[in-house]
Amino acid sequence: MPVQVIDFSGDYQHIDITKLERLIRKAQPGSFFALDVNEVFELVEAQPWVYRASVRKKWPNTLKIYLVEQQPVAQWNEDMLLNPYGDTFEASAKELALPRLYGPGGSEKTALEGYNAMKLLLATSSMAIAELSLSERFAWHMQLKNGVELNLGRQKFIDRLQRFIDVYPLLTKEEKPVRYVDLRYDTGFAVGWHNDDNNQS
Repeated sequence: MPVQVIDFSGDYQHIDITKLERLIRKAQPGSFFALDVNEVFELVEAQPWVYRASVRKKWPNTLKIYLVEQQPVAQWNEDMLLNPYGDTFEASAKELALPRLYGPGGSEKTALEGYNAMKLLLATSSMAIAELSLSERFAWHMQLKNGVELNLGRQKFIDRLQRFIDVYPLLTKEEKPVRYVDLRYDTGFAVGWHNDDNNQS
């Protein structure tokens, strides 16, 4: 008696169910009784967009699979995505316009925590993060969606970002638009401006 029905449930947008069913049937071509639930579970959870899954047999000929899809919150180092827990997975999400995070291997959770804290702080203003980088020495560098670059250094980066938010309305009153702000100073900051002629500060 073969498995006639593979019943998928859950909330998902990116998982290719047709492809997944084909993979399962190819891996488990035998009867309902011969089907190995653990092997199907491992196969399903190995798929890029699957975060969690549960698999069980239902007599007489059905395999029930519940899927929890990965929730991408950021791109990581160009070739990976990050979920809300700082776990990486390989998938493409170009159409989602996610923020870009960069950092050394193993710093995914640190980068995401920093991003979330800074995003929350910037929510009080009209600015948003386009790109956030964490260097090998764990110094923060940010590019905002309005094009302004911020150098926040390693220490007190939240305090420094708050200082930028407080002073930015004054900077926008200048004739030239801001190109970058270096906030790695205890009491002040350095500003680079776009030059009308050659786009240099």
